[in-house]
Amino acid sequence: MIRPALLALVTSALVAAGCGDDDQGSEARKSATTSEEAVMKETDEAMAASHGAVVKVVRSRYGRVIADDRGEALYLFDMEKGRTSRCYGDCAVAWPPLVTTGKPQAGKGAKGSLLGTTRRRRGKLQVTYDGHPLYYFRDDEPGTILCHDVDEFGGLWLVVRPDGDPVT
Repeated sequence: MIRPALLALVTSALVAAGCGDDDQGSEARKSATTSEEAVMKETDEAMAASHGAVVKVVRSRYGRVIADDRGEALYLFDMEKGRTSRCYGDCAVAWPPLVTTGKPQAGKGAKGSLLGTTRRRRGKLQVTYDGHPLYYFRDDEPGTILCHDVDEFGGLWLVVRPDGDPVT
């Protein structure tokens, strides 16, 4: 679980346009610093479960969707046509991947047969669901979905139904 101090550091350190505002703030996103990358690495590690990330189903205004063990919604990126992640750099700052250090676990309502992993560029394991790499939105919290059906970084970000299909 992310500690409040780390979350505050991440929130204040990251400079990126708001959800769905891909054109505005692009210069700020292009100027990501080494310290922001270090914060991103720490965030990735904090979001990794030591015994395998848990994916479960929660109720939301979009119906039943998959989420992490804390109830924070998970998204897929519709530009990814397979298990390989295309979200790195500024994209991964706004949309941190769900990473794991063990085999992902199915929580309440999730289908274990749809869980898997894909290896990211630096070797971390990213959780997949029905073959889709999974991501958080950096400003979401458990029970809050801020950026469903938003066009950013060249594609749509969509929350995911328990059957693995995106909510459309």
